[in-house]
Amino acid sequence: MNIITIKRILFSFLFLSSLQMIGQETGKIVGKISLSGNTPAENIAVTLQGTKYSALTNSKGLYEIKNVKPASYTISIKAVGVRAVEDNIVVIAGQTTTKNVTLSQSQEDLDEVVITKNKYKQDKPSLSLRLNTPVLEIPQNVQIISGQTLKDQQITSMSDGVIRNVSGAVRIEHWGDLYTNITMRGSQVQAFRNGFNVVSSFWGPLTEDMSFVDHIEFVKGPAGFMLSSGDPSGLYNVVTKKPTGITKAEVSVMAGSYDFYRASVDLDGKLDKSGKLLYRFNGAFQKKGSHRPFEHNDRYVIAPVLSYQFDDKTKITLEYNYQHANMSEIGSYYVFGANGGGYASLPVDFTMTQPGVPDTKINDHSGYFQFEHKFDDNWKLTAQTSYFKYIQKGYSSWPAGVGPADIDLNYDGTPEGTLGVGEIIRNVAIWDAESNMFLGQIFVNGKFNTGAVTHKTLGGIDMGSKDYLADWLQSHNLDTFDNPFNVTAPNYGPPVNGMPSFDRETLLKDRAAIAGGIMNSKYAAGYIQDELGFFENKFRLTLAARYTWISQSSWGDPAISDSHITPRIGASYSITDNTAIYGLYDQAFTPQGGVIKSGADVKPLTGNNVEFGIKKDWFDGSWSTTVAAYSILKKNELTSDPSNIPNAQQYMITLGEKRARGFEFDVRGKIVDGLNLIANYAFTESVVTEVNPAVSLATGIEKGDIVPGYSKHVANAWLNYNLTNGKLKGLGASIGGTFLAGRETDTWSPGLERLPTYFKLDGGLSYEIGKMKFTANVFNILNEYLYSGSYYSSTNVTAYYWQSEQPRNVRLGITYKF
Repeated sequence: MNIITIKRILFSFLFLSSLQMIGQETGKIVGKISLSGNTPAENIAVTLQGTKYSALTNSKGLYEIKNVKPASYTISIKAVGVRAVEDNIVVIAGQTTTKNVTLSQSQEDLDEVVITKNKYKQDKPSLSLRLNTPVLEIPQNVQIISGQTLKDQQITSMSDGVIRNVSGAVRIEHWGDLYTNITMRGSQVQAFRNGFNVVSSFWGPLTEDMSFVDHIEFVKGPAGFMLSSGDPSGLYNVVTKKPTGITKAEVSVMAGSYDFYRASVDLDGKLDKSGKLLYRFNGAFQKKGSHRPFEHNDRYVIAPVLSYQFDDKTKITLEYNYQHANMSEIGSYYVFGANGGGYASLPVDFTMTQPGVPDTKINDHSGYFQFEHKFDDNWKLTAQTSYFKYIQKGYSSWPAGVGPADIDLNYDGTPEGTLGVGEIIRNVAIWDAESNMFLGQIFVNGKFNTGAVTHKTLGGIDMGSKDYLADWLQSHNLDTFDNPFNVTAPNYGPPVNGMPSFDRETLLKDRAAIAGGIMNSKYAAGYIQDELGFFENKFRLTLAARYTWISQSSWGDPAISDSHITPRIGASYSITDNTAIYGLYDQAFTPQGGVIKSGADVKPLTGNNVEFGIKKDWFDGSWSTTVAAYSILKKNELTSDPSNIPNAQQYMITLGEKRARGFEFDVRGKIVDGLNLIANYAFTESVVTEVNPAVSLATGIEKGDIVPGYSKHVANAWLNYNLTNGKLKGLGASIGGTFLAGRETDTWSPGLERLPTYFKLDGGLSYEIGKMKFTANVFNILNEYLYSGSYYSSTNVTAYYWQSEQPRNVRLGITYKF
């Protein structure tokens, strides 16, 4: 044995001895962090105060802190959304100290900090819905689309497949990816963001980019504690990402068919050692082409958030969202059956848009300030305000005439020209718009007991001011009767009538006054709700009322103000800890603008909702089902007076009464380890139950007619399976489909040709290894010609029109977490 070998053996012995001595001189802390119900709490920060020692819990709630010097410490366990725990702990040299903790949930939303039982199911609504009740116990159908669902399905905006995850939801696709316009239960639902109603016009807010969205909540039927005014069919609430207190980051890139490229970043962390000042930053850049030529929709987004926790009781949050869109003119995706044919009578990639029409550019700003203060464990005050600014400089396209027809464009009623089969006069109009919204809320959540009865109370005030200005009056024909656009031999060269040149020197407010594009509303509302719990909270009775005053005007008409009290009565009974049945009666109302020729008062549109359902959590809450049935009655809806003289005062009359009925089924969650399912079905029927005889004579609308804009049968499914062990651990596969039948068009003129049954099949693969995840999805696997559309009948245009969806297309994505 030589000297070198002896030295190596001696060094190894001394090294092992030193490790043993270090191990004897230090200790170790291990444990498990759980939520109530023994649910593992993932990504919870465990620290020894005043030291560098810290750890994060894993997916099983376990943590381990090694090589801790012997001493007495204060162990701190905290995260946003849970009540912090601090306790004394003693570390002894050479020993392992075990510290297990069960956390109590605070009123904040645990799902907002990714503490979930599984990736597709969330058990509590966000703080912005103002409720302090689990979804299972709410006497209403509430469906939550988790952030992981959005990622797995590679959803990039609110109009990009979100609705497949909610029963009965369909889109009115007239506005493409500009506005979302979701219809449920037979009517368009209201758009909310962080608890604020962000609808400033008839069309809605710019579709949210998913880069800054945490999850989306769908509330079926009216919600008296949320709606100042709106349709009784419900609302959707987009909840944006907030700081979690956990330092982490994520970068994603995506590419796909038809020139689709996207990159996004999500940064989350602390700005001070104490963890009181937190930040979140999300940003995205996207270039998106189309299967139709000359069409695109590009965006970039920034969304910073700051929060400061003064102490255990008080917190403030500042947030800003900015979206910039640069896109083809609105309506560029429409095709008209000008060759005399019906729907889809032209190729799926056919376009009528003119290359060279300037882009439509939109700047969408929103800012939020939120103040939260806990008086004690039972009472909490939340005050928040927001400002929304929307600026649009753009264009829209719609034909001025479709052949074959004599086109009546002259003021004296004589036809200006004649169009033959396949011939169209394309028209481009200006669409400049600006919107300002100032919104404020203050509400209190509380809990107390009166004898054996528990109370969860909610009371608050809402106030808001919304203004919308738009110029859409100026327009320009690209084609002439001597040289029309022909769908059988399209010419995309310079238009014979030249490009539009519109007046933008005149102030928008002056142009909007001429165009009738002025809308504004102001409102103030107060509400109170009490959820009474009987028999150890097995039976819950909800009593609520909301008083709303609102003043609004549309199309430049004089403002009309009204006030109304809307009651809310709900009951929910827990048959078992995991099964609840419920019933609900709720109301909503909307003041209406217009003048009745007789001088009669204009009554507000009122809606009544009656709903019954059963909810069940399966296998310790791993997955849930909801079955609901409802009936909605809408009264006093106004429509144009058929006796109006052209170019004179546009009087209004009351249409009558509409009723929507149906039932819904939703299932979502983890069926077994690795297998996740989202599936739903809805049957909807919306009909006219009463009609004014004058309206019937002028329009042909009769009692019993179908109300346009929904599908009678809607079914969706998304199944995802991931291998949880073995050599292929991390490999996943997904399959999903959408089925629509009994599709009703968006207008009262359905035409003779019905929209066909719709079926779309999608699927994908994913692989996650370490900090990397690879995702690939194929949409429209069967390569079907899919479209939506309507029959349009007016003086100059009588034709079927439609917009096609992309043929088979692929998206590939890579996400890196660090």
